[in-house]
Amino acid sequence: MTVYDYDLFVIGAGSGGVRAARVTAALGRRVAIAEEYRFGGACVIRGCMPKKLFVYASQYGEHFEDAAGYGWKVAKPSFDWPTLLANKDREIARLEGVYRRNVEASGVTILNTRAEIVDRHTVRLVGEGRTVTVDQILIATGGRPSAHPALPGHEHCITSNEAFHLQNLPKSIMIGGGGYIAVEFANIFHGLGVETTLVYRGMEILNRFDMDLRTGLHEAMSRKGIEVICHSVAEDVARRDDRRLDVRLSNGETRTVDHFMLAVGRSPNTEGLGLNAAGVETSSTGAVVVDQFSRTSVENIWAIGDVTDRVQLTPVAIHEAMCFVETAFKDHPTAPDHDLIATAVFSQPEIGTIGLPEHEAVAKYEDLEVYRTSFRPTRNALSGRDEKVLMKLIVETTSRKVVGAHVMGPDAGEMAQLLAIPLKAGATKDDFDRTMAVHPTAAEEFVTMYRPTYRVEHGERVDQLTA
Repeated sequence: MTVYDYDLFVIGAGSGGVRAARVTAALGRRVAIAEEYRFGGACVIRGCMPKKLFVYASQYGEHFEDAAGYGWKVAKPSFDWPTLLANKDREIARLEGVYRRNVEASGVTILNTRAEIVDRHTVRLVGEGRTVTVDQILIATGGRPSAHPALPGHEHCITSNEAFHLQNLPKSIMIGGGGYIAVEFANIFHGLGVETTLVYRGMEILNRFDMDLRTGLHEAMSRKGIEVICHSVAEDVARRDDRRLDVRLSNGETRTVDHFMLAVGRSPNTEGLGLNAAGVETSSTGAVVVDQFSRTSVENIWAIGDVTDRVQLTPVAIHEAMCFVETAFKDHPTAPDHDLIATAVFSQPEIGTIGLPEHEAVAKYEDLEVYRTSFRPTRNALSGRDEKVLMKLIVETTSRKVVGAHVMGPDAGEMAQLLAIPLKAGATKDDFDRTMAVHPTAAEEFVTMYRPTYRVEHGERVDQLTA
């Protein structure tokens, strides 16, 4: 029997890789994890966590405005970008330290170096100039913002990575893209006082979300003063003598801005890992190809998280890590469950969603009931803000099963997390109707929409009713 240096070697110390390393080490296995940058991955270092801190910062302008209606007299507020950056960096450093200490406490060997696969049982530690032998290899190197090299002048652009470290807050910014990252940063920069334009090639922002959410958010962003240009893309970005950028759009316009931010997708971090030499299959986009159990084309090499380009969400990577440990080290083959994943867009207003959007439900089911309501929440009653909440339930008529739940408004992400539990459990509309409301809350509307707003039969909206 071959004796290896490690039972498991993890490449990448993001949320998925760290979870897999810690749980495997707790089983008494010899585990090493290699990370060439910082612990925590994209989520902790330059993704979810710093973004959410920026979201909070950008909301205070409206909070100050709303306070007057509730009797508060607030002096004209001012915002200091360097203070936000310094405090954000301090919190991210704290979180990274937590990740690293947890790994150390679990008995995992930490290797602060780039790791490359030599063959199925050998890994090169580039920074240390040596190799180690391993039984199982887990690739958890995540992804990065796409640089869009086909765009002339792309070298003048920034991505979300650089947006977290801008030396100065710009006066104006254009963001290319219409996904959740583009939308979130458009709201962040606008909330911090930046003149913001979003340009997107599609017919409407947030592709694959429910259309009511897409159009509702677009309208809300426009009312706030964010310019949203659809059916258009940047064709050229040129640096001016004054260091600003001229962005030529496909609609014939040229806009001058301080920064152009690319938010047009993410690319898996697989370059230079030695995957070809080891025989690991990758897709046309560079993603690691895996089976239902996260196993690659090489039996003892596995991959989880964004590097596989399945579902690019941190909780999904952690779930895949747990399933990997069950499969590889507990003799209990367990496939990750990618069905019914709740998600949130931390826009302003916020979006939370779980299950099917209406267009996908229509394609899957012959008969649906759609419950929809829109109202001004109580929190806006005295502030004078006209922003509304949108809530929507999609019900398969025969089984009465709720197959989609969508909300736009304050704390929508929190609602989506809780809505995920009954939908995952297969709750019916009758279960919602039997649930007592918590009053006064916005969320109570989910259990008090008793009559469908309309039905959809065989793809056709046929019955408009009074809600």
